[in-house]
Amino acid sequence: MIEYIAVDALERYDELRTAEGDVTTVVVESLPGGAPYRAETGAPPVGEGAVVLPTVIPVDESGEVVHEGDFVGQYAWCLDEAARRLGALGLSLANAVTTFDYSTPETRDVYRRTHRERKERLGGDGVFPGAGGILMSRLHRPGQLVALDVTASRLPLKNVNPGWSRYDTLTYMPGVLAGDTLYMSGFAALDMETQEALHPDDSVAQAEATYAAIQLVLDEVGASPDRLAHVLEYICPGGDGPAIGAVREGLFPRAKASVAGCAGLLRPEFLFEVFPTAVLV
Repeated sequence: MIEYIAVDALERYDELRTAEGDVTTVVVESLPGGAPYRAETGAPPVGEGAVVLPTVIPVDESGEVVHEGDFVGQYAWCLDEAARRLGALGLSLANAVTTFDYSTPETRDVYRRTHRERKERLGGDGVFPGAGGILMSRLHRPGQLVALDVTASRLPLKNVNPGWSRYDTLTYMPGVLAGDTLYMSGFAALDMETQEALHPDDSVAQAEATYAAIQLVLDEVGASPDRLAHVLEYICPGGDGPAIGAVREGLFPRAKASVAGCAGLLRPEFLFEVFPTAVLV
């Protein structure tokens, strides 16, 4: 189960919470209709052999935020904590299929420094996970600069890349295939060759470019558009959520969508980012 709590409702989290047990808890800027809280089951779907860790936040056993003021230190701690949790299940970060992180706009300038921490810990057996990074104005706890959601699989993993050379030096890949489930990175309107953001200030054109790139990843595993099972769309303040949704519905009418607002993205030119998941059978 995944739950979303709006930043303005963080102080009421215990009152609003309906999810029970260990869940993925995403702090978001806003939810459709102004809702303060939402819980979803099966969105995104997880395939056979999947292990979804509860959201990792940089808080130690005593309840104290670790490495306060040090974004990279907190990020590395979260990766190590995820490794500890997976280790207790007989797995490791080599089994990760996605790592989605949430930070704040103030971390943009130092975000690239996480590359070394990820490279040292991820990519075991030559398979890097899918990844995405979203910015929120606040996170779960005061002093917290990052939150990390990790999904792993007990099945053999295969990287999926339509041939985009930009991923040769990155610590994530466009997609990871585990059994019949294709877990994908976050996508936005990026030219994969020039690294330029496409169509500034045009939500429809950005959506068309973004979802075209996702279809290329699906093509790589021989999947038709109806195999896209779920998307999580994070819409920036300047993005047109209904227009983006209309493009998605036209191209992938069978995909279930979860939509939330964010404070921004690592590339400020982007109006939205989407985390897709496909089920091939």
